[in-house]
Amino acid sequence: MNFSARLGPSCGLSATSVLATVLLLGAGCSSSAGAGDNSSAAGTTSSVGTGGHAGTNSASGGGASSVAGASGSGGATASAGTTSSSAGTAGTSGASGAGGSSGQAGAGSGNACLKSNATCSGSNSGCNVGNYYLYDNQWNCAGNHCGPESAYGCLNSDGSVSFVTTSNQPTGNTAVLTYPAIQSNFANKPKLGSFSSISATFSETSPHIGDYEVAWDCWFNDDANELMVWVDTYKQVPGGNKVATAAMLGGHSYDVWSAPGSGTSGYLAFYANPGITSGTIDLLELFQYAVTHNWLPASSVVNQLSFGIEVCSTDDQDATWTVDNYSLTAK
Repeated sequence: MNFSARLGPSCGLSATSVLATVLLLGAGCSSSAGAGDNSSAAGTTSSVGTGGHAGTNSASGGGASSVAGASGSGGATASAGTTSSSAGTAGTSGASGAGGSSGQAGAGSGNACLKSNATCSGSNSGCNVGNYYLYDNQWNCAGNHCGPESAYGCLNSDGSVSFVTTSNQPTGNTAVLTYPAIQSNFANKPKLGSFSSISATFSETSPHIGDYEVAWDCWFNDDANELMVWVDTYKQVPGGNKVATAAMLGGHSYDVWSAPGSGTSGYLAFYANPGITSGTIDLLELFQYAVTHNWLPASSVVNQLSFGIEVCSTDDQDATWTVDNYSLTAK
């Protein structure tokens, strides 16, 4: 839910809804491929795109699609932007996290990301954190009641990033409201076939209340194709139809859900089963698997790869997600 145009699933099925396309019967919030939530994460070399995760699904799991916003333009490959920040004075990033060598407040290797040592923070806003862009994207709050949410991020001494999101969303809400995430943006639109490796490493903790999932949201072909990788799911089900079961990719097992008529050229979700809360994900292997099965065009170009949380509900209480030591390598 994050790029300049994003077609993301929204939570639409109640716990009592039963549809042929639903994998987890009895799940509280099921995602269907409705309209997306993007916004372009850009730094100084690319403009911030407009648009947002459009349209919520009804309780029956339907939902009107709407066009995602315009892509951000310009920029160098992968989350361009300045590395300066108002947090902390220049110095060496270390255990104290007092300040990074480029002026950013570094969390220090192995240290917790605290608001006191954060590079930046915001609510429904974004900022550069090292080579990434942190965006608390409250994309679906214009037509829905949303509670408070904020996020802050830290640049670690090894170049990885950590971020913390706290959100308070209504009990029983059945639509994805927000997608706080860390973004890698590819403004020069490299071809997917030009990459020899795309992998990401992370660890995360989540509150296990309400309705949400922790996932990558990947955008291709000027946001015409959306591919998600759900790694930690709580009461959510992907939209569309299950087209593969227990596909072993990169050492993990995935069920795959497809909704080809989701408002653009397609929505695809890789649902990790069992879930994954830490480790390395071979994203390129998943993308190539999708190409092999004609779910993603072989000629695809890469626009944005993001990792964050789709939040539907937190049962009217503060809920906190922490992502530590996140890094994405694409070459």
